[in-house]
Amino acid sequence: MYQQLSGKAAATIHGRVLELIGDGAEAPNKIVNTTHEQLRAAGLSNAKARYVRNLAEHVLDGSLPVESLHELTDDEIIEALVQVKGIGRWSAQMFLMFRLGRPDILPELDLGIQKGIQKAYRMRKLPTPKQVATRGAKWAPYRTIGSWYMWRILEVE
Repeated sequence: MYQQLSGKAAATIHGRVLELIGDGAEAPNKIVNTTHEQLRAAGLSNAKARYVRNLAEHVLDGSLPVESLHELTDDEIIEALVQVKGIGRWSAQMFLMFRLGRPDILPELDLGIQKGIQKAYRMRKLPTPKQVATRGAKWAPYRTIGSWYMWRILEVE
């Protein structure tokens, strides 16, 4: 819900959705039993309402094992998550970093990471995802921390 929205707007929409469906183990059932119009009225776009429903369906049919997701490797988690409509590699990496606290994630597609590397390494051009991966390889096994620094360096003049 927070993707491509201001934090305040996203928090408002998230709060409305939680009021509508709640959270916890019953949330997937409640989502699939909530109409598209109700999700839209809570503030979700058409696409995000469909994505939330698809996520709930994957949880309910067992194709996304949310209870044991943390036991999988980073690559296995990414592979499982990108099967859900609306969840791409970047979103899966953010989940690994911020929800599961995985220490060695480098979101090579992230524009902020690319700009941070450009600034930190005084590069004339924005690095490609491949160049980000090459630079970030040196940060292993703590690429998540390196990523945090790349985001923060953009705040420093």
